[in-house]
Amino acid sequence: MKTLWTALFLLMLQFFTAQENEVYADGVFGFEENKTQKIFTDRTRVRLDPGVNAQIIDSLYTNQQIMILKKEDGVLKLGERAANWYKISYQKGENTLEGYIWGGNLSVGYRNKNGYDFLFGLSKTIDRKNKEYNEIQKQNIAGIKVMEGNTLIDEVYFDTGRGEELSSASFNVESSHKLQNVEFTLKAMVSGEACGIASYDQYVLFKDKKLITLPQLMNVGDAGAFYHSEEYVFPNDKGGISNAFILKVEDMEVDEKDREKKKSSSKTYLWNGSSYKLK
Repeated sequence: MKTLWTALFLLMLQFFTAQENEVYADGVFGFEENKTQKIFTDRTRVRLDPGVNAQIIDSLYTNQQIMILKKEDGVLKLGERAANWYKISYQKGENTLEGYIWGGNLSVGYRNKNGYDFLFGLSKTIDRKNKEYNEIQKQNIAGIKVMEGNTLIDEVYFDTGRGEELSSASFNVESSHKLQNVEFTLKAMVSGEACGIASYDQYVLFKDKKLITLPQLMNVGDAGAFYHSEEYVFPNDKGGISNAFILKVEDMEVDEKDREKKKSSSKTYLWNGSSYKLK
């Protein structure tokens, strides 16, 4: 009997350990089957089977269009990026080929405007020292690339969320917001979609084939307890001023007597048609 109880205990221990170590894919890498996507990471490896030890049969370049055929069950986590393996098909010359790639190498959003392709993706995870806590933390780095066919015109990189903050993503082309010499504005967003998990908005201006990143916006809150919000007021917005954009910040927290305490602040950035500076 003692041997039986020992065996049962070991089985339960293995079960709960497996549960704790189970890796789930980040929502931003949840691509639909039978839909087209774009390669973000240059020279993405195509494998014969899903897995890092499978034979490499090809490599694909940034902006290559592929078709998602099937999402595999296996999830690979590299740093703070976790994604499924996908079976894909793609064109190479006159041939249609198939293979498997890791979802973390795909664009999480892409747009075409004025003959250019704009790709938004997560490029890598780095170690960064947090001075406040005196410890090393993992930080994801995202990027936006502008392509003209197969030619890279420009690219910019910026911090973005960690694993729990990558539930969803969006990538849109907006107007110039009446900023001088700006053709249009790109907005990339990642969100945790849960209380206490931050979302990040990254605005990027496009002018003269160049990408210009604005200071990143962060929003976070817990219903009925606190929130921190950041937004831009552009020249074409209510309260906007010519050739400038205003960063508005608002904080709220509920004290021990359930009273809301709010505070607001703002910064104005002047835009001269090619760059910006804090007023």
